[in-house]
Amino acid sequence: MNPRLFSLAAGLALAALFPAATAHAHYPVCECRMADGQTVVCTGGFSDGSKAPGVVLDVIAYDEQVLVKGRLGADSTLSFPRPAQDFYVLFDAGPGHTVEIEHSAIK
Repeated sequence: MNPRLFSLAAGLALAALFPAATAHAHYPVCECRMADGQTVVCTGGFSDGSKAPGVVLDVIAYDEQVLVKGRLGADSTLSFPRPAQDFYVLFDAGPGHTVEIEHSAIK
């Protein structure tokens, strides 16, 4: 048997013995709403339904001043007083896993 053909056949046989690991992509999700006229409540997690306790959630003014520096609690939520100036919420679960929510989308 040709050595190259043998190597290919051996590689295919080995691959058949070990099932391929399936990559389950999940993406971050975050929702913010007004709890009352003064308080914003944000809930973060992932598309696979997993929670995100401890994940960074910052409230940032458009001049890049951090108004609220926070982390999601054990229930994956964070509450804060609605800032007087325009802002956005940044849910940051790491590179490629961020969500930004504009103040105008929070009802």
